[in-house]
Amino acid sequence: MSYLGYLGLFVEKIPPEARSPWLTAGVLLLIALVGYLLGSVNPAVIISRKKYGKDVREYGSGNAGMTNMFRCFGKTAGFLTLAFDSLKALVAVGIGYLVFGATGAYLGGFFCLLGHSFPVFFGFMGGKGVIVSAITILFIDPLVFAAIAVIFGLMFLATRIVSASSITAAFFYPAMVYAFSRFLPGRTGLETLFSLLIAILVIAMHRENIHRLMDRTEKKVEFGKKKDKKNKK
Repeated sequence: MSYLGYLGLFVEKIPPEARSPWLTAGVLLLIALVGYLLGSVNPAVIISRKKYGKDVREYGSGNAGMTNMFRCFGKTAGFLTLAFDSLKALVAVGIGYLVFGATGAYLGGFFCLLGHSFPVFFGFMGGKGVIVSAITILFIDPLVFAAIAVIFGLMFLATRIVSASSITAAFFYPAMVYAFSRFLPGRTGLETLFSLLIAILVIAMHRENIHRLMDRTEKKVEFGKKKDKKNKK
C-alpha cells in the first residue's frame, strides 16, 4: 500500500451494500470534473501573462509548461511553474484518493493531466503534462515512480534532451506498472489501464517533439548557456 492509502482507509469501511451505483457514478464524475478544472489552471500561462506581460505559448517551443518557462523567462518562472503544477496534481490526486481510494486517485490525476493539456480556461492549449504525470505517479505509486525516474535520468544523461527523456519514461510507465503488479499484493488491472492512458496522452502531446527528434533538430539542454527568447511566430 502506498502512503496515500492510509489516508483513504476510511473509504473501505463503507459497506458495499450501502454504495448506490448512481452515487458511485456521481462521485467519480465529480472527481473527474474537479481534476480537470484544477488541471486547467495553467500556471505557465498565468505567470507569463501577469509577471512578464507575455504569453509563454508564443515563445520558445510554444508549450505552456515548466521547461519552456525556464527557457524563455528564467529560473524563477520555471520553479514557480513547477511548484504550482505539482500542487494542483497533488490536490487532484489527494481528493480522489480520500473520496474513492486508488481508483479515485488515478481518475483525479488523469483528468488533471487532461485539463493541463487542454485547459478550458485558456482555449484548450496547454502543456504536455510531464510534471502533472510525475506527481500523480509519485503519490500513487512511489516504487514505480522511482523506476521511471531512473529511466528518465539515464536517457537525459545520454541525450540531454528533456522531450526524449519524457517520451521514453512515458513509454515504459505501463510496463513498470504491470511488472510491479505481478508481485505486489492488492493490485488490479485498473492501474495498468490508467497508466496506459496517461502514457498515450503524454506521448501524443509530444508529437511535434517526436518529429524534431526524427529530424535531429530537437534542442538539447545546454548547461551554463543563456537561452535566446525568440517569438515562436
